[in-house]
Amino acid sequence: MNFSTNSHHGSPACKENVPLSVKTDAFQHPRTKQRTVLGALSENEQRGRSLSQAGSCHDASMQSESDESLMSRQKLFADYAEDIHQILRKSEVSFRAKPDCLERHPEITNGMRVILVDWLVEVVQEYKLSSETLHLAVNYLDRFLSCTAFIKQGKLQLVGTAALLIAAKYEEILPPELNEFVYITDFTYSKKQLVRMEDALVRVLAFRMAAPTTNQFLCLFMSVHTVCSNTKNLALYIAELSLLEIDPFLQYTPSILAAGAYCLATYTINSSLWPDSLISFTGYTLAEIMPCLTNLHKLHISAESRPQQAIRDKYKSAKYCCVSGITPPAVLPQP
Repeated sequence: MNFSTNSHHGSPACKENVPLSVKTDAFQHPRTKQRTVLGALSENEQRGRSLSQAGSCHDASMQSESDESLMSRQKLFADYAEDIHQILRKSEVSFRAKPDCLERHPEITNGMRVILVDWLVEVVQEYKLSSETLHLAVNYLDRFLSCTAFIKQGKLQLVGTAALLIAAKYEEILPPELNEFVYITDFTYSKKQLVRMEDALVRVLAFRMAAPTTNQFLCLFMSVHTVCSNTKNLALYIAELSLLEIDPFLQYTPSILAAGAYCLATYTINSSLWPDSLISFTGYTLAEIMPCLTNLHKLHISAESRPQQAIRDKYKSAKYCCVSGITPPAVLPQP
């Protein structure tokens, strides 16, 4: 069973130039074991997917730098926090994807992208990659979709896998090897196809990989105004949930998303919102953050009932203080 395909394809005259490796359909290798292959999933078959069958093939995967280490690095360079913040704020706009990027790809629906991001979360967990790697991969994916057109639905997982491959190379000390990325797609794509897509992706993005992410801003904010472990992990959880949806979250900059995640977490745990120290540090008032905060609150409430549960499952663990089990506030205060 394949993804549902939008029948409207637009005229050939409207097509932008897409790299050859993106235009051709992926060769579907015969499947010998039950693995997650997005091209073979319908939008209603979004549950029950797991990477638990990885087995001995994953023994070679290496422990990456942990999310806590990213926090430690931010604290270590606290003296440079203002300079770091200013640089990130100046560059975040130029590294944003377009909120309407899926309109350029008639065969790809929002539901397909949601499934893909949910699957990327599972892969990141399986290989013990950092949250920053996940945020970078989703940024690369959405920017690639913003700069190309008419990507086939059968190529979406290939693009996502290549995005994660590049993000791991950029962020991790010991990223998984190429054959591991081929394996996680159940050999739907060959090494050659993946390398071609990697090349196409970095060229389309003009080799601009140093994208500011919501995760970076959030860690920076929490180094300026420290919070308890429950609040920290709840904020990280909410920030990851925002990766699932283009609408409305691509309309916000990563710094505003981070501010919204921070506020929602601190309000949920401590009944406080946006401290004066961060108003001074960021220049953002609570009124400016409120529209994003409201949308994050709706997302947080709906998380338990969504078909995609990889992020909730991740944050159920003791490592993250089981924060996905915390009940969201019923209502938010008005600024």
